[in-house]
Amino acid sequence: MTPEQMLDVAVAEARKGLAEGGIPIGAALFRAGGELLGAGHNRRVQNDDPSMHAETDAFRAAGRQRGYRSTIMVTTLSPCWYCSGLVRQFGIGAVVIGEARTFYGGHDWLAEHGVAVTLLDDARCVAMMDEFIRTSPELWAEDIGE
Repeated sequence: MTPEQMLDVAVAEARKGLAEGGIPIGAALFRAGGELLGAGHNRRVQNDDPSMHAETDAFRAAGRQRGYRSTIMVTTLSPCWYCSGLVRQFGIGAVVIGEARTFYGGHDWLAEHGVAVTLLDDARCVAMMDEFIRTSPELWAEDIGE
């Protein structure tokens, strides 16, 4: 499975979150061979839970694993410090990022600490976040802690 195919799963999750009235960020956790372990989306608004970021939702949906070094976290947006910490804490070996134009998170830090980072600069992800930030600036500012 290519990084772009994996990103398709995260994009579908981001669209679900937007349709639910939430923030359009999606994520999925895969085994290195492409097996989907879990997918999720940002549910901060829907669950009234500030910790329910897309990566957290996907990680929880994957359930307990014996190890994470050979897993790949795929996310539509560069992971924030909270989600970057999750990747480091559990030793996830790779991160595929849809875009980092609208938010430049902690992926450089992840790369500096041995995580393989792939930035796709996907036009769908950029357009979805640009539109959301334009139409919901207060919610976006809340999500990124401004």
